[in-house]
Amino acid sequence: MDSMMPEMDGKAAVREIRAMEESTGIPSTGGAKIVMVTALDDVKNVVASFGGLCDAYVLKPVDTM
Repeated sequence: MDSMMPEMDGKAAVREIRAMEESTGIPSTGGAKIVMVTALDDVKNVVASFGGLCDAYVLKPVDTM
């Protein structure tokens, strides 16, 4: 999930996903694994993302080597 998307930001999208899971009885620990991938490296965005129940936070650019 990217933090900065044109229609809805990633944090809002994660909240909606978690709300849909909760409404169907799926606990956040048993739901989709959500990784925020973003260029935003400030503490405020990291804390807000984990507060919204993302599972991991990765900074762009992602270097796999």
